[in-house]
Amino acid sequence: MAQLELRDLSKRYGEHYAVRSVSLDVADGEFLVLLGPSGCGKTTTLRMIAGFVEPSGGSARIGGVDVTYLPPWRRNTGMVFQSYALFPHMTVAENVAFGLEMRKLDKSETAARSAEALRLVRLEGYSERLPRQLSGGQQQRVALARALAIRPDVLLLDEPLSNLHAKLREEVRIEIRELQRQLGLTTVMVTHDQEEALTVADRLVVMADGEIRQIGSQRDLYERPADRFVAGFVGRSTFLDGHVAAPDAFETAGGLRLASLTQGISGPASLALRPERLTLGPTNALDNRLPGRVEFVSYLGAVLELHVRLSPADRVVVQMPNRGDAAVPKVGDAVEVGWPREAGLVFAGQGNPAIERENQNVEA
Repeated sequence: MAQLELRDLSKRYGEHYAVRSVSLDVADGEFLVLLGPSGCGKTTTLRMIAGFVEPSGGSARIGGVDVTYLPPWRRNTGMVFQSYALFPHMTVAENVAFGLEMRKLDKSETAARSAEALRLVRLEGYSERLPRQLSGGQQQRVALARALAIRPDVLLLDEPLSNLHAKLREEVRIEIRELQRQLGLTTVMVTHDQEEALTVADRLVVMADGEIRQIGSQRDLYERPADRFVAGFVGRSTFLDGHVAAPDAFETAGGLRLASLTQGISGPASLALRPERLTLGPTNALDNRLPGRVEFVSYLGAVLELHVRLSPADRVVVQMPNRGDAAVPKVGDAVEVGWPREAGLVFAGQGNPAIERENQNVEA
């Protein structure tokens, strides 16, 4: 295990920057997740760490050693690819041993390390099978065992669960996290799946357009997003466009005046509201109480989601717990929506709603 340091790491193709001036430190034994939409530069960053993509500028150090321009085989990193990249003609044992053989370890040590890696991923009895005889989850474990067998300083995971169905993906990500903690491995994972990132990470790095937008814990990014993009990408937010009307008031495009913490922002702005922070029903305890009409109701099992029109230009999403037989508003019903002023986050400027919808709807 070792610390990973990136300083102004960049990758340019012609005039286009796929990654621009990425700087971050990953502590020894930390699980860091690079999170962002497709094309944000997260996979290119990971591949520069692995040595598969040569940087256009900046540096990468592992355990204090500059590896910026070393070939992949000279950095002690273990890589798990999205497609697993198993050799179809080799058995499970041969796939796991491949990296060890390339390092010219003797046969007894190779066999011992391969067996240990398969034990860690709970595939001890599968050593003689071919990849085609395994399920997707088992193939993913073989790819992970191959990366672990070389005892890497840094483990790199490139969307490792995206080919698994939802239920298996949930199980395997927990297994990976538990194994990472058990071994104390410094790990960097790339994903665009918010839930996956929030489940496994010690810290998250949100990227967009090749740059880092925010680094922090799950709570940091969810409760204190740095900008509108992060507020829309990490978790769910409804955005109301408008402007700051006073130090404690936001006025929407539809003319609604809302009590808000504007934090010194002036001029055109947007107000972000988390659906679970909004409530339905009359109450005098909230700073904002507005009449609306239900336009859409979605049953999501544990929660119900209601889209409520507040004005011709303003609509919010409200999530409420599913309480079984409790009455639920129907489409067309008049309701009252409320929230405290601190529940709204005001950001300068206004975004592109179409792009934000696309980013929020990204699925693994």
